[in-house]
Amino acid sequence: MKVIELKETVTASNDRDAEALREELTMRGVLLVNLMSAPGSGKTSLLTKTVQDLSELKIAVLEADLDAQVDAETMEAAGARSIQAHTDGMCHMDAGMTRLALEALGTEQTDLVFLENVGNLICPAEYDTGAQLRVMILSVPEGDDKPLKYPLMFRNSDALIISKTDALPWFDFDVERCTERARKLNPEIAVFPLSAKTGEGMDAWEAWLRRQRKEILHA
Repeated sequence: MKVIELKETVTASNDRDAEALREELTMRGVLLVNLMSAPGSGKTSLLTKTVQDLSELKIAVLEADLDAQVDAETMEAAGARSIQAHTDGMCHMDAGMTRLALEALGTEQTDLVFLENVGNLICPAEYDTGAQLRVMILSVPEGDDKPLKYPLMFRNSDALIISKTDALPWFDFDVERCTERARKLNPEIAVFPLSAKTGEGMDAWEAWLRRQRKEILHA
């Protein structure tokens, strides 16, 4: 009896589409950053502050969500072109969905695009969107044990942002322990403890982002 592994087939097809999109974006001089996290981690607050601080770059934001458009409106108010992508119940963005959203948004005269992926730590880690960088956010209130519970997300990310560090006095969160756990899974992962609210740690994150953009795009 013949058995077809459907998930492997779908994933392989998506990986080919993602690689093609990544190459196109790099040739056009556009950096796409796939930003992933659980709901309530502070993605929108982080993006708002980042967009404001990187004022020298032309930034756009793809807001992926099951429904609603409040995040896209927030990004527009912060000064970034934005589009809301409804996933119709799907818990992640894939390469095809990302391409459609980018085409609707338009990337002409754009230096940097953030994809604010659907909020969860499982599905987005499994699907390549075509982004050149994958960044995950873990907020202090979520706890420092998440690398143990969601290892794939940490293995597949280029950077880990530990957000809401201004809340450290009120939560049992050990930054060093979390960093150690993350680097056991991914020795190359960059780690940025920060607070978008106070601005502490934002400089290091933004300097890394600028440096990555220059290295990837040779800009």
